[in-house]
Amino acid sequence: MSLAQDALPGLAPILPRHDWTRAEVKALFALPFPDLIFRAAQVHRANFDPAEVQISTLLSIKTGGCPEDCAYCPQSAKFDTGVKAGKLMDIEAVLAEARAAKAGGASRFCMGAAWRSPKDRDLDKVCAMVEGVKALGMETCVTLGMLEAAQARRLKDAGLDYYNHNLDTSPEFYGEIVSTRCYQDRLDTLDNVRAAGINVCCGGIVGMGETLEDRAGMIAALASLPVHPESVPINMLVQVEGTPLSGAPRIDTFDFVRTIAVARIAMPASMVRLSAGREDMSEETQALCFLAGANSIFYGPKLLTTPNPERDRDMRLLDKLGLKAME
Repeated sequence: MSLAQDALPGLAPILPRHDWTRAEVKALFALPFPDLIFRAAQVHRANFDPAEVQISTLLSIKTGGCPEDCAYCPQSAKFDTGVKAGKLMDIEAVLAEARAAKAGGASRFCMGAAWRSPKDRDLDKVCAMVEGVKALGMETCVTLGMLEAAQARRLKDAGLDYYNHNLDTSPEFYGEIVSTRCYQDRLDTLDNVRAAGINVCCGGIVGMGETLEDRAGMIAALASLPVHPESVPINMLVQVEGTPLSGAPRIDTFDFVRTIAVARIAMPASMVRLSAGREDMSEETQALCFLAGANSIFYGPKLLTTPNPERDRDMRLLDKLGLKAME
């Protein structure tokens, strides 16, 4: 029996395991496409209603001017992408966006700030935003860069539900994408978030020139965390002129769907989010991703600074597929 077959117990309820090896993850990637999708769908059905999709909205509350040099990011101050540095939004303006998102069907409101790490005075306003969004009856998520333990506790006290901090790629390829912080910095932030009692949102980006080995390494790293991230965004690189990755070869559609499926199998109880890059995906590609176990999307006109499908387009697609928004 293959490594991949050993890893899959069938239709019985599937509990997360945390000892995934890279060889096992690579064996999943190597399965014939129909077998991989079928097995991912089995895992999905054992843990979720396959007809439900969790819908989130992402708002950039502080745009541009980031001192990091993440090669994919148009918000880095080191690249000329036309994104201007802005100030942190006013609390009431953020809450107005949250109310509109809730009215449009979103159950989670995510707020992103282009910082290396937040200053305490900025964290005061972010905590007030979290409290305000919670008061609307929505789940809250923020992504603010690296966090110290005390900062994570402050966010928890404000009622934060999720903190996003992606690993981006494999440990080996990471240095090709970011030089201003190391992989361990990201793991330390995840540890601080988890210790504070906040749910973790952590995934990565594919299509950055990484190899299959790197994709397997990224998923193995995520699936080997002591507790799996409750939310795992899988992003397809959105190429932005002026960033070092502009013009990179695009990932094959089926390789992207395979990544979704392997993430679903390796982290059976996590929400697997079909995240950045949907603007360039056909309806058929997105449908394959849902079949492969994706059960969360962002909707709205933008993901921080890059385009995202409009809400009506998303709702039409969900209607075509007989999918419904998770409450």
